[in-house]
Amino acid sequence: MAADAVGTVEIQGALGRLRRTTGLPVAFGGLMENGRGQIRISELSGTATCALLSLAVVSGNGLGGKAVALARPCAVTDYTSSRRISHEYDIPVAAEGLYSVLAVPVVVRRRVRGVLYGALRSAQPLGDRTLSAAVEAARDVEQALVVRDEAHGLLAAAQPPAASGAAWEQVREAHAALRALAPRIGDPALRAELLQACGLLTAGTGAAGVALAPRELDVLACVAAGSTNAVAAERLGLRPETVKGYLRSAMRKLGAHTRGEAVAAARRTGALP
Repeated sequence: MAADAVGTVEIQGALGRLRRTTGLPVAFGGLMENGRGQIRISELSGTATCALLSLAVVSGNGLGGKAVALARPCAVTDYTSSRRISHEYDIPVAAEGLYSVLAVPVVVRRRVRGVLYGALRSAQPLGDRTLSAAVEAARDVEQALVVRDEAHGLLAAAQPPAASGAAWEQVREAHAALRALAPRIGDPALRAELLQACGLLTAGTGAAGVALAPRELDVLACVAAGSTNAVAAERLGLRPETVKGYLRSAMRKLGAHTRGEAVAAARRTGALP
C-alpha cells in the first residue's frame, strides 16, 4: 500500500500550517512508499501546476532525497543551479518556477517516513524562522504518525473477548487504549475503524435507557483498566476535574454509587468488556 500504510491527512494539514506561519507561497510533500525506498509527492499547496504531483523522490537524489539520506533539513537558494544537490528533478521544479527550496524529513523512531518542502519563486535565502517553522510542521506529522502507528498496532492486536482471567484484563486494557486514542486521530475513517474495534471487544451497545456519552464511556474504560482519575486525564487529554465530572455523570446514569459499581453496571449493559 502506498504512503507507508497511512493517509495524507497529516501532510495536508502540515503544509497549510507551514504556509500560514512562514508566508511561503508554495509547499508540498509526501510519505514513504512501502518497500520502495522512495517518497511520493502526494500533496501540493499553493502550486500553479501539477508538475510536482506524484513525483517519486529517491534517497540521495535532489534536495528532498538529500534530506532523506541525511535525515536532516536541507535548503538551497537557487535549486537548478545549486552545486550542493543532484539535479534529477530540475524539470518539474523549473516548470513550477521554484528557486529557493527547503526540505525537512519526517523522522519517526529514527526512520524517515516523509518529506515536507517549502519554496519561493525567487532566489533569496530562507531564514532560520522559516526553517524552524518547517521543522515544527514535520514534528507535527511525526507525532500524528506515532499515534496512528499505535492505533494500527492496537487494531491488529484486538481480538474478541477471551475466556477469562488475564486474557480479559488484556482485552479491557486494549479497549481503554483504543478509546483514549480515538479522539486524537485526525482521519475520520481511521477514527471510525478504532471505535468499531472497540465495539468488537464489548458484548453489546448498552441496555435500554442507558445512553452513555462518548467521553463518559472513555473515562469508564480507563477506570475499568485500573487508571486513577489523574492517569485517565493524562491518557484522554482532559483535566482531572473534567474526568471527575464525566465519571459522576456516568455513575448517575448507571445508578451507581462508586467507581466499581459504575464499571460493573457498564459491563452488565455490554458497554464495557
